[in-house]
Amino acid sequence: MADIAAYLGMSRQTVSLVLGEAPGPSAETRERVKAAAERLGYRPHLGAQALRRARSTDIGVVFTPSHATEPEVLDGVYPAAAAHGCGVIVSPQTATRSTADAVAELLGHRCSAIVVIGSDLRRAALDDLARRIPVPLAHVGYGRRNALYDVVRSAGDTGIEAVVDHLVGLGHRHIAYVHTPSLTPTHVRRTGYRRAMRRHGLGEEIVAEQGAVAEEAGAVAARGILDGGRLPTAIVAANDQAALGVVETLLRHGVRIPEDVSVTGFDDAPLARFSFLDLTTVNQDAGRLGTAAVEAVVRRREDPGREPVETVVPTTLVVRGSTAPPGPTAGRR
Repeated sequence: MADIAAYLGMSRQTVSLVLGEAPGPSAETRERVKAAAERLGYRPHLGAQALRRARSTDIGVVFTPSHATEPEVLDGVYPAAAAHGCGVIVSPQTATRSTADAVAELLGHRCSAIVVIGSDLRRAALDDLARRIPVPLAHVGYGRRNALYDVVRSAGDTGIEAVVDHLVGLGHRHIAYVHTPSLTPTHVRRTGYRRAMRRHGLGEEIVAEQGAVAEEAGAVAARGILDGGRLPTAIVAANDQAALGVVETLLRHGVRIPEDVSVTGFDDAPLARFSFLDLTTVNQDAGRLGTAAVEAVVRRREDPGREPVETVVPTTLVVRGSTAPPGPTAGRR
């Protein structure tokens, strides 16, 4: 501001009034100051502004950078925060940095609300965190309505039901499911798989193979299916990373996709769109998840007595080349 004042030959106090949107300076003076600020590359010190207000409007976000879809949730956070006049401060959680560590850093920045993105977080840990922090918390991942924090999740069960409906519509009956037992959302998606199979009269065809995590889950489950002797004509994976593990393992064993086995995923992560995979999957509208989380914490920040809510974002089936009607060699090795 001193540079702008010197450049224009006016007092720093006048410049401060203009840039702080305070009353006093004339319209002409305001125009001159703002033009000079733009010319000189002035940017306000947001941290200093927060200290002067004694209250920040920033929303802190915790996410996992290496996750397939969590960065996409941020695409919805930023415009929603801007619409409410809020800034965004991001704090990553990694293998060596816990969720609690990431949240502690955001509280140090005086964030007025916290959004935690992560599907594999334990409910007990989130409950404890919500009790200890002095600002509203929203969890983007999976959870149920509770009295401590807002929950935003995709409709995982109905999303998987749509996948099964699609496969049955193509003529498949022997449809296996691959899930990752350590991740809460996959339990919900497995429920959708079982419900859809029974609805189509295929209860006796239900096969659920367990894996470990990510691609490894798909690889382990695919090896179990191969060792079982009878191949299904279609495999529904709990997420796109597991689907990638399934596809890689089947291809190494000479099983063609989708001629011999159709494969689907969930998330519509960037890898699902790669031409070598061309994966039929479920888009959970990651941007909308981020937007809903911001709206939830802003409402609770403005009305602290408001009851936390559970927001369920609809999913959309995305059909690509990894699924097809079962052909003459489907289910065979």
